[in-house]
Amino acid sequence: MNGEPPNKPEISKPSSTPSALSVMPGVEDVPSISPYVEEQRKNYKKSSIDTQLIANGILQGNRTFLSKAITLVESNREDHNDLAQEILEQILPHSGKSIRIGITGVPGVGKSTFIESFGNYLIEKGFKIAVLAIDPSSKRTKGSILGDKTRMESLSRSDSAFIRPSPSSGSLGGVARKTRESIYLCEGAGFDVIIIETVGVGQSETQVHSMVDFFLLLMLAGAGDELQGIKRGIMEMADLIAINKADGKNEPFATRARAEYESALHLFPPPESKWTPRAITCSGLGGAGIQEIWSLIEDYKLTTIENTYFQSNRKEQMKLWFEETLKEAVLDEFYGRLGVRDKITAAEDRVFSGKSSVLKEIKDILK
Repeated sequence: MNGEPPNKPEISKPSSTPSALSVMPGVEDVPSISPYVEEQRKNYKKSSIDTQLIANGILQGNRTFLSKAITLVESNREDHNDLAQEILEQILPHSGKSIRIGITGVPGVGKSTFIESFGNYLIEKGFKIAVLAIDPSSKRTKGSILGDKTRMESLSRSDSAFIRPSPSSGSLGGVARKTRESIYLCEGAGFDVIIIETVGVGQSETQVHSMVDFFLLLMLAGAGDELQGIKRGIMEMADLIAINKADGKNEPFATRARAEYESALHLFPPPESKWTPRAITCSGLGGAGIQEIWSLIEDYKLTTIENTYFQSNRKEQMKLWFEETLKEAVLDEFYGRLGVRDKITAAEDRVFSGKSSVLKEIKDILK
C-alpha cells in the first residue's frame, strides 16, 4: 500500500523429493497381460471345454455340439485348434459314409435356390443333408457378407438339414483345411449328403473339387462362357453340367444351351473316373430336373465304386490334405522363428534396390 508494487510469488525450484503429482518414468514394453495369467487363462478355457462330451454329442446327431466343434475348427486360436483336433480324432473313425457333392456357379446362377430345392427333395427321400456354404468375406472384418441361412429359409427350418455359412477369411478361393475337417464332423453327426457350395470366383472350384466325390456345375442359358466367367478347366472338372432356371420363357434357351454344352463335353479327354459327364436342364425354383440330377449322382457313385475310382479318389484327396497341412505347418513354424520376418524385410529391400539377387537372399535366409 506504500506505492510499492506487490511482491511476486516466488516460484519454488523443483524438489528432489518426488511428490504425488510427479510423473515417474515407466517401464517400457509392459505386456498387456502377464504371461503367467495368459497361460492360466488358456488352461482354464481349455479345461472348461469337454471334448469327449462334444464328440459324443456329435455322434448322437446333436447339431449344437456340431456347431461348437466347427467353431473350434474355424478358430485361429492355437488352443481352439488343439481342442478341435481332439474332437476330430474321436470322430474320424465314424466318418466317410456320406456322398460329398460340390456345387459351383457364378453369383446369380441360382445356387442357393437350387440347393434348397435339391435338399428338400433329398429330405423327402429320408436323407439328412449338411450344407457347408463358402461365403465371400469382408476383407476388413473377415466375416461373411452373405448368409446362406437367409437364402435357404425353408431348408434351414428342417430338422434333417444343417446349414453352415462359413466365412472364407480372404483365403484363396475361400476354402481350405477347415472345410475338410468340417466335412468329417458332419459325417460323424450322421449326415448322408454333404453339399459344399462355392462362391464361384477363381480358385475355389479347384479346391472344392479336391474334397468332394461329385462335382456339379450350374450354368445359365443365353450367356457365353466369357460372360459367365467359366473357364475350360472348370468345365473339365464337372461330372454334370446343369443349365439352371430352365423355366418359363427361358426353357427353349436352356434346351439349346444343354445341347451346346453336351457337344463341348465330348471334346474333353475322358476323366479318370470312366464316367461320362453330361449336361441337363433344371429349375431350382420349379423343381424340374432335380430328381434326374440325384439319379445321375447315384449312378455315378455306383459306377465309380465298381471300378474302384471312388475309393482311390478319396485316398488321393486324403494324401493331398496331408501334404497341404504339412506345408502350412512348416511355413507357420518357419515364420514363427525369432528374427525371420526382419531378415525377410531386409532381404526384400536389397532385392528391390538391385543390390542382391532373389535366390541368394532366399538361401541366406534359410541358412
